[in-house]
Amino acid sequence: MSDTTRFTPLLAIETSCDDTACAVLDHNGAILGESVLSQESHAALGGVVPEIAARAHLEALPNLVDLTLQRAGLTLSDIALFAATTGPGLIGGLIVGSSYAKGLAMACQKPFMGINHIEGHILTPRLPSAVADGEAPLNFPYLALLVSGGHCQCITVEDTGRYQRLGGTIDDSAGEAFDKVAKMLGLGWPGGPALEALALKGDPKAYTLPRPLKGRPGCDFSFSGLKTAVARLIEPYGKAALPHQVAADLAASFQQAVADVMADRVVHALAMSPHVTSLVVAGGVAANKTLRHRLEQIAEQHNISFLAPPIRLCTDNAVMIGWAALERLQQGEEPDDIHLAPRPRWPLSERTPYTALKTTPTETPA
Repeated sequence: MSDTTRFTPLLAIETSCDDTACAVLDHNGAILGESVLSQESHAALGGVVPEIAARAHLEALPNLVDLTLQRAGLTLSDIALFAATTGPGLIGGLIVGSSYAKGLAMACQKPFMGINHIEGHILTPRLPSAVADGEAPLNFPYLALLVSGGHCQCITVEDTGRYQRLGGTIDDSAGEAFDKVAKMLGLGWPGGPALEALALKGDPKAYTLPRPLKGRPGCDFSFSGLKTAVARLIEPYGKAALPHQVAADLAASFQQAVADVMADRVVHALAMSPHVTSLVVAGGVAANKTLRHRLEQIAEQHNISFLAPPIRLCTDNAVMIGWAALERLQQGEEPDDIHLAPRPRWPLSERTPYTALKTTPTETPA
């Protein structure tokens, strides 16, 4: 382990999609201050508009950084390192957030570190404040199921910087499927939480929906066929509003189908990684209680622990970016070149090897 005190407190910025976030962490990962601003303007447009999101990040960041520093009881001169999401994500937002962090770093003559958004999500369950009272800290190796609006992957996390991608979505992510089906049901955007609430009033066995790829070898995901099946059931109603119970039953049936697919894929992933000691779920869809319950059951059946971060740390946030930076620093990695470019696509395998690791980080495609 490397001494991280010379790089803390650190300030992290997250702007990969439509949430503008900032956080300040100390060398132990304690959250000294954090702020998240969700962009509500996209709701009326039925989804995130990249150009609007980028402008909103640019407008929000100065005040958000100031607010976070106030909450931490610090000034800009107290910050020893600046970190920001540098990919993957919407390129406009990545440019705004990383450029702002780089500007602060240059102005303060402090180092900068670019962080992979996916790495932030899958390392979040190791954050001390993500572990419930009485639970043991999460140790390597573990299986991470990342389910969010833009990602759906099973990843074996061997160590910081050592990841094996076992499978991922071949079309829509789970979050995209939730949003699109919610829109069909007249729930607006973002649709995940609204669909989950509506599903509580429905019968998950009311409609027979497909379970794409269930039982197939490997642990890839597919949700486009499931989304299409829901659309066909809605067709007979034309442009008229769905009866409330019909919508509730469809929501419950769809949610159950997604949970069944997720459970099947995770079981296959565990068979591919029999050495893992824990199952974790991360990303915005990890807030879904039905999915969490199924994953808890699977972990119990395999005699491994289950961990999900607090809901506020499941969605995009800057705490996870700061924690990923700390994890990398603890491995002996030095901060990045200030000229590191944002990347809309950034596989975990594509990075400079960590200076303190004997093994180059790897990611094996499914």
